[in-house]
Amino acid sequence: MTRRSFPPYRADHVGSLLRPSYLRSAREEFSAGRLSAEALRETEDRAVREVVAMQEEIGLSTATDGEFRRSTWHMDFIYKLDGISASETTMSVRFHNEAGDIEFAPSATRVDGRIGLREPIFADDFAYLASQVSTATPKLTMPSPSMVHYRGGPAAISAEVYPDIEEFWKDLSAAYAEQIRALGARGCRYLQLDDTSLAYLNDPSQRAQLAERGDDAEHQHLRNIKQMNAALAARPAGMAVTTHMCRGNYRSSWVAEGGYDFVAEAVFNELDVDGFFLEFDDERSGGFAPLRFVPEDKVVVLGLVTTKRGELESKDELKRRIEEATRYIDIDQLCLSPQCGFASTEEGNALDHEQQVAKLRLIAETAEEVWGG
Repeated sequence: MTRRSFPPYRADHVGSLLRPSYLRSAREEFSAGRLSAEALRETEDRAVREVVAMQEEIGLSTATDGEFRRSTWHMDFIYKLDGISASETTMSVRFHNEAGDIEFAPSATRVDGRIGLREPIFADDFAYLASQVSTATPKLTMPSPSMVHYRGGPAAISAEVYPDIEEFWKDLSAAYAEQIRALGARGCRYLQLDDTSLAYLNDPSQRAQLAERGDDAEHQHLRNIKQMNAALAARPAGMAVTTHMCRGNYRSSWVAEGGYDFVAEAVFNELDVDGFFLEFDDERSGGFAPLRFVPEDKVVVLGLVTTKRGELESKDELKRRIEEATRYIDIDQLCLSPQCGFASTEEGNALDHEQQVAKLRLIAETAEEVWGG
């Protein structure tokens, strides 16, 4: 077993972190028109500086900006693509938790123009993050191409703009390819494409919903893999790319259930990424058996530490589960992380800053003891 000098790292994390209260207040003031964009940016800069310092202090090799400049993990990116707008209507997404269900009602999206990229998205955000790191590798997270389609499906794509759906997919992958090229030119060496679709599609109820709206639910994961690979085909040399497959993360709640069995063989063998961040924090995520499909040149980051509640996991239990996973994959192909972000939306999950830090520190300490860092 060896330390890793290339991402993903033995102790890693998904990306989003709890927003400090002063940042949330500043964003509310900005939305109400009582704070300038410049003042908000200064507040965000302060929050990013502090959260980078925290990540490095506890021994993580990865540092993100916590997605502090976003409202959600995906829509702040998607709306910056040419050809995509927010609809006046909303869509309802039902999330589940131990206490019951909650509704998330974001604006529906509409593809009403040709998909394109006028300028790199989050480029300034990444530049600031990179300027703040001392020991860690700065990681940028963004939604995968699949998320542009998965949220609304065929009905959200204008038939006048795209009478041939293949042209939509071609433009989408081309925009992402340019985004990835531009990020590489700005020094990004660690990129993560977050994708709920590849996890949701393991849930039969999710596939039924896709089929009902006209998608080929049994093969949608193959289409998503194809488009992600097209976007990554010309990625810069030396850039590590991972994907995080999530079953939903909103205020400590989730959408989908089920193990990775339905997509595992295709995703692990065909998706051209260096590593996979996978949720394994409870029975809802299934067992480790699908890891038998992971080829020897890919890495799996085991999401064993939950972000959905504050209780701290046992280090011995984490080691036991890592050992259990080695029944299906070599331990040198494994890393450790939380199962998802701590705040996929700015509301955050049901835990506090101290609990978040304790979980990240536990991951760093456990990785050091298992792999030597």
